[in-house]
Amino acid sequence: MGNEMNVLNRLHSAFTAIAIRFRERVCEECNYSVPTFYRKIRSGDRIENGRVVSVLSNAEKGKIREIAEEVREELESSVRDLSEGK
Repeated sequence: MGNEMNVLNRLHSAFTAIAIRFRERVCEECNYSVPTFYRKIRSGDRIENGRVVSVLSNAEKGKIREIAEEVREELESSVRDLSEGK
């Protein structure tokens, strides 16, 4: 029993794992490298010739939203399992 993780440790591990899972899925689906993923996070939309140029395409935005829903469900499942004592 001494090696069993406590609730805080298990939740922290779940949140950390889900952030990594999100990054990996976005990189896979959007064909990004890890540096490109972080560059896209830091970059903002800009104005060129009076028009807004988005850092993300509409297709990327849609796929990222889908992935967010997917990993949210995974996180909810992990929290539910913890609540049920699994």
